[in-house]
Amino acid sequence: MTPPVLVVAAALVDDLDDPTALLAARRAVPARLAGRWEFPGGKVDPGEAPQDALHREIREELGVRIALGGELVGPDDGAWRLSDDYVMRLWLAELVDGTPAPLVEHDELRWLPVGQWLDVPWLDADVRIVEALVARVSDVIVG
Repeated sequence: MTPPVLVVAAALVDDLDDPTALLAARRAVPARLAGRWEFPGGKVDPGEAPQDALHREIREELGVRIALGGELVGPDDGAWRLSDDYVMRLWLAELVDGTPAPLVEHDELRWLPVGQWLDVPWLDADVRIVEALVARVSDVIVG
């Protein structure tokens, strides 16, 4: 059995210490995913470190530079299983330079305020990740 492909993504928030908004990206392609929302990111190339891949993917997809915060560790050996073929690692991140624009694969970006992070139709595999992110951020805001 072939091991799943590792993808990386950013939960891009307005402020790592006091997040009040999350950037969601709406898929334009492929057709079966079009119109659904996801975290920006992509596949890790062979020999590439996951964090390096994330910085590269965010530059390619959004045209910005980011600073990484903590990883939202998933239940599947630290990752989030998206399907039989893909697992994802996700880091909180904030903008360092640039204004995000949908350069490839997406046709819209939207900053979602706290309390509305689940108000867009996320990809099915991302819903539980957004829920875990909401719980983590709620702990930060309340705690």
